[in-house]
Amino acid sequence: MRLSTKSRFAVTAMIDIALQGNAGPVSLADIGMRHRISVSYLEQLFSKLRHSGLVESTRGPGGGYSLSRASESISVADIIGAVETHADKPGKADADLAMQQGSGEGMTQALWAALNAKMVEHMQSISLRHLASEQRAKGVKIEARPAKRGVFSAPKPKPVYTTAPNSVFALGRSLLGSR
Repeated sequence: MRLSTKSRFAVTAMIDIALQGNAGPVSLADIGMRHRISVSYLEQLFSKLRHSGLVESTRGPGGGYSLSRASESISVADIIGAVETHADKPGKADADLAMQQGSGEGMTQALWAALNAKMVEHMQSISLRHLASEQRAKGVKIEARPAKRGVFSAPKPKPVYTTAPNSVFALGRSLLGSR
């Protein structure tokens, strides 16, 4: 299993959604603003997360992404496995080729495979709920956001009242009258 920036951002975004809990769908713009991640990059990640069945999307005003299943049933390994492409994962054909060539990689292939298996096992033991509760324990604040449902009209501007003259002539009269 490969750990990259893509994996780190995906886990961060999923923790953010888990922290929001029952507040409704979370928009990618909100996640991007909180964690300084490009919205277009998040769109790519969430496309893969949605395809893997980890999140579901809601369209329209107040829309965004929410967890598709309980946070305790989503592991870090699930998230990383969803966003890392198959080309990034070492394949069996690569290991067979290295063994046939007798290269240094072939001699240590068993070591790397065992290390990878231990890493995957450890990541499967960490749930999204556990990570979210750790963040709450650290004091991460969940910002209350107003519901964005429906169409709202812009507030009407209040009229501005001034005592200043509204023309050149009125200004002249006010200056001559004060002498």
